Amino acid sequence: MHYTGTIWRPPYEAPSLLLEVTAGCTHHKCKFCSLYHDLPFKFRMSPLEDVERDLQEAQLRSTDPISMLTARLQGMPRPERIQRAFLTGANPFVLTYERLTAIADLIHRYIPSIETIGCFARITDVALKSDEELASLHRAGYDGLTIGIETGDDEALRFMDKGYTAADIVTQCQRLDQTGIHYALFYLAGISGAGRGEIGANATAAVCGQLHPTLIGVNMLTICPDSELYREIQCGRWQEESEIEKYKEVRALLEGLEIPTRFAALGASNAFRFQGTLPEDRAALTAALDEIIETVQEEDLRRYRKALPHL
Repeated sequence: MHYTGTIWRPPYEAPSLLLEVTAGCTHHKCKFCSLYHDLPFKFRMSPLEDVERDLQEAQLRSTDPISMLTARLQGMPRPERIQRAFLTGANPFVLTYERLTAIADLIHRYIPSIETIGCFARITDVALKSDEELASLHRAGYDGLTIGIETGDDEALRFMDKGYTAADIVTQCQRLDQTGIHYALFYLAGISGAGRGEIGANATAAVCGQLHPTLIGVNMLTICPDSELYREIQCGRWQEESEIEKYKEVRALLEGLEIPTRFAALGASNAFRFQGTLPEDRAALTAALDEIIETVQEEDLRRYRKALPHL
């Protein structure tokens, strides 16, 4: 399999076939992000020949009698039927409709058991497709996109150079709703800065209230020394929230959400992981956050944050 640099995926994509179709990020301007700094280029598409060879390799591993016999002799489970592919890279959905369709055709040709195709996407990637193209991509298997909207706070979106507004989030995600493409939204606690966490949380709840995400995931802002945001802090132009503030912010987001969805904090940036379904599990999730806020020491949370290399 062809992989370039560090491969990032959401926790829930662990069972998926990870297929590299891009590397890097077309935007590459978000001040807080350093996930793709290990690459010597900004963005690159994988040749379709490489994608096809990877699919041939994946097909062999799941059907080859020798692979199955080896697994049996080693006491390992028989390779499971592959049902989902996750295209890797920061935003593969930026690819043209024609290229995404060609990739889907290759996936279904070599591994027909794959039912859906997911990937990371930016709001601006969705805007590049017509309604007809989105509907056609859905029929080709594209479903379950992961979109890091980060926040509905326009001031924070502008400062962090995300390249879109809260209104853009609503417009493009509503287009996904209309064409049947499901999506998960990720919120970045701390992105609004010290003293503005609950403002960002409330703005994000208002944005999400107009949409139908299958999941709202929470990540915690982790500032790395090689990020542009770190330099902004050194120059005194931005101040980071405390760790406890971030949890209060997440609690405010949870309180403001009035839509049925999954709510979770599962990634490595979260010192404490939790998940549940809204509205059924709201009380339990709120109680879990209250316990963290009231009993966990800022120093312990800060120690966890400093130990993280990314996210």
